[in-house]
Amino acid sequence: MKILFIGCVESSAILLEELIVNGKEICGVVTKEKSSLNSDFVDLKKLSDKYSIPSFYYSKDSEANLNGFIRNHSPDLIYCFGWSHLLRDETLKLPKVAVIGFHPAALPKNRGRHPIIWALALGLKETASTFFYMDKFADDGDILSQKLIKIDNGDTARSLYDKILNTAKEQVVTFTNDFENGLFAREKQDISKANNWRKRNKMDGCIDFRMNAQTIYNLVRSLTRPYIGAHLVYKEKEYKVWNSEVISDDTNIYDNIEYGKVLNVFSNNSFLVKTGNNLIKILDCEKIEIKTGDYL
Repeated sequence: MKILFIGCVESSAILLEELIVNGKEICGVVTKEKSSLNSDFVDLKKLSDKYSIPSFYYSKDSEANLNGFIRNHSPDLIYCFGWSHLLRDETLKLPKVAVIGFHPAALPKNRGRHPIIWALALGLKETASTFFYMDKFADDGDILSQKLIKIDNGDTARSLYDKILNTAKEQVVTFTNDFENGLFAREKQDISKANNWRKRNKMDGCIDFRMNAQTIYNLVRSLTRPYIGAHLVYKEKEYKVWNSEVISDDTNIYDNIEYGKVLNVFSNNSFLVKTGNNLIKILDCEKIEIKTGDYL
């Protein structure tokens, strides 16, 4: 099977190289030279050049030439993994077999944007690595392969990203072998179970100390590296927060303390704050000059 690969993020690079080292025929790569949309952006041309695979830089100016590049390489399959654009109907019709997409969530649940971030921010206990047949609508095609993945309370964006990709690497080789052997698994999505996560905005990453401590912890771990980081505001300036820890107020000695009050300062990037229901210890923050008794 000749595979044309489309992608431009870290997961794209990992899955592309997994296919290559397992001897799969990659006939072309579509990627971007730069992207302001993806904090985990990766230019796949470096990888395609390493393995002497033809590549095409996608942009608004080059979009008209995209289908010509694909036609020239006559793919049996298109794998579109880590791409922030819907493919046009005419592009979806180009491969001989199918266009396969990837979504790190348990489809039909949790379609849409920022699936790893939302899963952690909402405190979910489970997600999935899902590959599906792409059509003109986002994330609603028949499921090709899905593996459930447990989310631990200690997971961060980085660790969950790695869990999902370790699973996805096994899946992509297995179903590519199946395609080569004439096996085409398909399972329709149950639309009654579907929901769509919206695009997150800047305010979604802002820590409000009226939140309970677990919600703040979930927010911080959901946006930590490789993503942009949650942030707090102090004296009208934003400070990125990369790590935190819930501290239980078992003695109830802080019941009468207002949320947002700094209770202890350990360093210029670590301090203890009262939240809406408990305490949160900021373990890793951009350098900030605060003192005990200040309010955030």
